[in-house]
Amino acid sequence: MTSTAYDITYRLEQKRRVQADFPGPKSLALTERRKAVVAAGVASSVPVFVADADGGIIHDVDGNSFIDLGSGIAVTSVGASDPAVVGAVKEAVEHFTHTCFMVTPYEGYVAVAEQLNRLTPGDHEKRTVLFNSGAEAVENAVKVARLATGRDAVVAFDHAYHGRTNLTMALTAKAMPYKTNFGPFAPEIYRMPMSYPYREENPEITGAEAAKRAISMIEKQIGGEQVAAIIIEPIQGEGGFIVPAEGFLPALAAWAKDKGIVFIADEVQSGFCRTGEWFAVNHEGVIPDIITMAKGIAGGMPLSAITGRAELLDAVHPGGLGGTYGGNPVACAAALASIGSMEMYGLNARARHIEEIALGKLRELATELSDSSVIGDVRGRGAMLAIELVQAGSKEPNPELTKAVAAACLKEGVIILTCGTYGNVIRLLPPLVISDELLLDGLQVLASAIKANA
Repeated sequence: MTSTAYDITYRLEQKRRVQADFPGPKSLALTERRKAVVAAGVASSVPVFVADADGGIIHDVDGNSFIDLGSGIAVTSVGASDPAVVGAVKEAVEHFTHTCFMVTPYEGYVAVAEQLNRLTPGDHEKRTVLFNSGAEAVENAVKVARLATGRDAVVAFDHAYHGRTNLTMALTAKAMPYKTNFGPFAPEIYRMPMSYPYREENPEITGAEAAKRAISMIEKQIGGEQVAAIIIEPIQGEGGFIVPAEGFLPALAAWAKDKGIVFIADEVQSGFCRTGEWFAVNHEGVIPDIITMAKGIAGGMPLSAITGRAELLDAVHPGGLGGTYGGNPVACAAALASIGSMEMYGLNARARHIEEIALGKLRELATELSDSSVIGDVRGRGAMLAIELVQAGSKEPNPELTKAVAAACLKEGVIILTCGTYGNVIRLLPPLVISDELLLDGLQVLASAIKANA
């Protein structure tokens, strides 16, 4: 492999550079303008305003350059200004920006559906519907499952995140900031224990045993015959990049099939090469009945989708699915270009390469800091990786250290994201087109920040 990802030519210089007056005067001025007009409930983790972005670099309005280890929360996997995506968007805009597919359809929507039917797991007959956001995709997957099964109950899991709409808030596990004071929520949502290997009371529990635990609770509390759908992130996102023990997902999926329950894989954050496969369920050969997608699908343009078994989606009456902007033609053009770039650059292999580099460095760091024991766990797949930080000598979450590390990284020109039910997880989501040199530089800054603040 070349030092830059698959001989990609970057438009911007791929180096970090932070000036002494960070955040600079232009960002500070924009912050004041923002306070006067943008609702306070919309928070931002980085106190600068972006002017340009390319590859693994973000430039702010004051001339600072940051290494991007967040990809806009797993969105810009092909980069924030991939030439193919930019070209496709420009061409689409020159023709038309909107007609509404439910009024006057267009080929782009059909072409995206064809690609998703091809790329998603399973060789069964499939159907696809396009929407705008991940939450909207989840809402519609649940709608389909309830209609197709004639049942009401939906099972979600501890540490889950599925969105901010009313139904998806009910599915989401974390109260603050997502749910607090926003209720009441949609009914008939039930939460079951997740397989969380690092925090299991019994560290020897297998994935199959963890699944049996959840299934037993479903049977006792709800009854399998009353469940319309099980929805789960194959690797949980906001909850802490939790990778369930091997065997957990296949056992749940097998039981769901036996009970006539729709198994929904929420791949909004983990999809599109992020974990080294097109979808995270591929790692264990799980074939969902419905899969929800967004984020990395369209190179930054707003688009989401559900793809599922034809008999499920075709059970919905005409007009029962859709939305004014769903499958916008410009977003569809971006998605087709983005998928093309993923295949051309071999981004599944690239994600696995990033995993090899990053996990090696993070595990070396954990070993180096074994005396202080502040790194409780290093986990993840592909370019969806995490460090769980804890109080020295225990498994007690350490959100204070996590915040301090993120702030120290930003001061040195590296953007990292935090997550986790307990606010103590650093998550790494670099663009899959980031160069090895930039990735290693960012990891070194992260390592130094953890050492300095441990």
